[in-house]
Amino acid sequence: MDFPTSETQIMALSQRMLDGYQWHGADFPNIIRMKLFSKRMLYINARKALVEVRSKLRIETKAASEKFSELVKVMKNCLQKSEVDVAAYPEKLKLIGWAPKESPQPATLPGRPENLQVVAKDNAILVLKWDRPAGSCRVRNYIIERRLLRSGSGFIDWAIVKIAYQTQVRLTQQPIGLKLEYRVKAANNAGTGQAGNTIAIVM
Repeated sequence: MDFPTSETQIMALSQRMLDGYQWHGADFPNIIRMKLFSKRMLYINARKALVEVRSKLRIETKAASEKFSELVKVMKNCLQKSEVDVAAYPEKLKLIGWAPKESPQPATLPGRPENLQVVAKDNAILVLKWDRPAGSCRVRNYIIERRLLRSGSGFIDWAIVKIAYQTQVRLTQQPIGLKLEYRVKAANNAGTGQAGNTIAIVM
């Protein structure tokens, strides 16, 4: 049989070996049973010590986390009071390694989404993707718009078909057999930016 690999199996085997050597010493005269017993007990004691250390470590870790939270709370309280103390001269906050609060910057409109294209088209289902607007302006969501061409009356006005939060969208129940145009706009707290490129599709 193969030698066991798990700790539980090894410890069980070692106990069976000790029991067998004790009661059948005449059959195994060359075995020094006490040496096996000693090594087994040394490991058991070491394992107990490790469990105690881990338990103590968990307690100490929790205590340290609580102390850190208390430190952060006091620091924030001190900084708030310091900001009041030198409200007329906020630059003095630099003396304590802090800095005056910056005035919030107004949000700017996002640019045009780029490279709008079809990923998949099947019956009334359409999957579109595009690239983020150039620059570092934050985008909250994307507005997907569609318009269709009616025979003899031209295109009707653009209408919102979906709001997306990623640069890909799956549209279902799209009109079949009609010429459609799609475009995407990016939006954030400042408003909605200009539309990107337009693509024409017949489902």
